[in-house]
Amino acid sequence: MREVLTRFGRHNIGFLWLFVEPMLFTLGVTILWSVAGAAHGSDLPITAFALTGYSSVLLWRNMPGRCIGAIEPNLALMYHRHVKVIDIFAARLLLEAAGATISFMVLSLIFSVIGWISPPEDIGKVLFAWFMLAWFGFSLAILMGAWSEQSEIVDKLWHPFSYLLFPLSGAAFMVDALPTTAQEFLLLLPMVHGIELLREGYFGSTFKAHYDIGYMAVCCAALNLIGFAKMRQISRTVMPE
Repeated sequence: MREVLTRFGRHNIGFLWLFVEPMLFTLGVTILWSVAGAAHGSDLPITAFALTGYSSVLLWRNMPGRCIGAIEPNLALMYHRHVKVIDIFAARLLLEAAGATISFMVLSLIFSVIGWISPPEDIGKVLFAWFMLAWFGFSLAILMGAWSEQSEIVDKLWHPFSYLLFPLSGAAFMVDALPTTAQEFLLLLPMVHGIELLREGYFGSTFKAHYDIGYMAVCCAALNLIGFAKMRQISRTVMPE
């Protein structure tokens, strides 16, 4: 609750910005891609393609940004011995995941009601893919947040790096439409597998998805292990105010 009040305040629509902000981003990108007639290498509707792609990016990409530099402004809170570094990270990550999830659900419902997209063919795959993308974002965020306490350069590098990752993340293309060599390269990125599974859950057999969830799970687990080890290391050096 403290994180909600600190971030959104009590003015205007307050905590509703939690999901209104990502909704506006996703809606804007959807309209731009639709008006521009953006190509993505398949017959899938551009609205559904933009919704599944950009919502996924908002889910995993914003989490590291929220954890980088998160400890310093909360040093006074850590005077209470029950408040740990993981509590600060967890509060921010839960908010970020909740905002992106509500935004995705609300826009999916609205677009379905007005007939812009069809309901998902396999809701189980959609939910599982969303969980995997959230796990990837959580793992990456813990590692980036811990590293940022050891070096300020992490904060400087993450923003350009995250924007460079966007066109490679699978949000703006279908893996099946690419040459084999490009597919092999892009499938090294864990988030591509999650987005492909998400779109398979939405569009079913209308296209051929390329993913290996076992590979994505191993990558997330490895990031988790390194991230928690780094977080434990910096927890010993953090001095509450």
